[in-house]
Amino acid sequence: MFFASCIYILQSIGNRTALTVENRVLQRIFGPKTDDVIEEWRKLCNEELNDLYSSPNIFWVIKSRRMRWAGHIALMGDRRGIYGVLVGG
Repeated sequence: MFFASCIYILQSIGNRTALTVENRVLQRIFGPKTDDVIEEWRKLCNEELNDLYSSPNIFWVIKSRRMRWAGHIALMGDRRGIYGVLVGG
């Protein structure tokens, strides 16, 4: 089910839009930061958010799970009907 929902997300919105939404959510989670030089609050930039979150890019995760799923289906061979869907036959 997770796999199908991830595919739908990738097809319905572009990579850039999804990353923008992800960064907005991270900005809400981590909040603003005090700048030491000018002593004012500021939003964290994307690189700072990625350093704090330290999680792989969601698109890399989805693609790796797709590859893992395809490998699993390929190992099953033609014993199951889903193999025909994967190889197109």
